[in-house]
Formats: sequence, C-alpha cells, structure tokens
Amino acid sequence: MGDIRRRGAVALGITGLVAPLTLALGAAPAQAASCTTSTGPNQKQVEKFLGRPVDGRQSSADCKAIKAFQTKHGITPNIGYAGPVTWGVMDLMNKQKAVGNKPNKDGKCPVNKGRIACVNLTLQISWIQDGSRLVYGPVPVRTGRNGYETRTGLKKIYWRHIDHVSSIYHVAMPYSQFFDGGQAFHSVGVSMWNPPGSHGCVNMTSTTAKKYWSLLKNGDDVYVYGRKPGT
Repeated sequence: MGDIRRRGAVALGITGLVAPLTLALGAAPAQAASCTTSTGPNQKQVEKFLGRPVDGRQSSADCKAIKAFQTKHGITPNIGYAGPVTWGVMDLMNKQKAVGNKPNKDGKCPVNKGRIACVNLTLQISWIQDGSRLVYGPVPVRTGRNGYETRTGLKKIYWRHIDHVSSIYHVAMPYSQFFDGGQAFHSVGVSMWNPPGSHGCVNMTSTTAKKYWSLLKNGDDVYVYGRKPGT
C-alpha cells in the first residue's frame, strides 16, 4: 500500500508454478541457530514434501532440510520444527502446483470483460486472461495478512507508478498498479510464501510485476475473490 494522492507487445504463454517450487527447495544460507530435536505434528507431511525418508521421526538431516526451507521463505522461528505454519506453506505450494494451466477452471473470474487480471486469494495465485484465453500465469502472489486483507470484488486499474515509494510504510513498491485505494500489484524482495502476508497489496516477484506492467494498462479490470488462509 502507499500514497495514492497522485493520479496519474503482449507476451503470450503459460508460466507454471513448477519453477518457483523448484527454487523454493533450493539451499538456503547456513544459520548459526541450533536445530530442534523435537518431532513436529506435521513431521511425515513435511518429510514427504522435502523428499526425506518418511518415518515421522525428527533426525539431524530432517532438521537441516526443514530449517533451510524455513529460512528461504522467512518462516520463524527457523529451527527446523515441522509445525503447522511450515506445513501450511508447503500444502499451499502443493495446491498451487496442482492448478497447472487452468487457473479459472471454476469459472469464478469473469470471462466477459476482455483483458482482466484475476487474483485467487484462497490459492494465493494470480493470472491474466482475455475472455476465456489464458494470457499469462498462473503465478504465486502474496496478498494481505489478517487485518489488512486484500479487498475482494471487481476493480479497475486507475493509476500506475513504476517507481512508487509508500509514504505510509516507507518502502519501495516497484511497478505499482493501483486498483483499489492503496492496494496495488507491485514487486517485493521477499518470498511469495513469506508469512503472514502484505498490508493489502498483491505482492509479486520482480519478473511477474514487470510482466503485469507490460500486459496491463489503466482501465483494465481486476477481479479478486476467495479468502486467504489464516484471515
């Protein structure tokens, strides 16, 4: 979100979630904090997700793998505990990956508006479609946390500012495209699965935000629906 007082070559294809999920499992920087020896309530699910032996018992190798995942995505405390927050992120990743190239399979995002950016809060994904044709996505996004929920409904992009800086939170919001008060699409430098979420904006990777900037313009529709887990 930010100060909104100032008002101010389409690339087709499908961007799946396999690549982001592969990156998510990459090695994280080593941390000085010790690993926990405690077995978590979601031990088996977490072990399976990380490709570890599924025995339901915490090991040193399990802890290191879980800790690396937590560090990569800003999950705290990052002590390698297989708890509900860590499993919740992994479960969401699995659900996002299962969407494949049919993000609007349920038909909830309007297909009678022409070019439209869709945001599914429940799955934390977004895509751009033109009628029933998928133009870009789906891609993972990071929406508003509890108390700062991204508002649902049909909107329109009304102001774009490529080098925006929030006057409320004093942070850069590159490639901002505002569609509802202070809520906008923009890039951030954190993981899309970093809890608990944004202050209402739809956060994106730099690559995605740049693509949305090139594909959308003032007056284009945005449709936000669903409910973010934990809100």
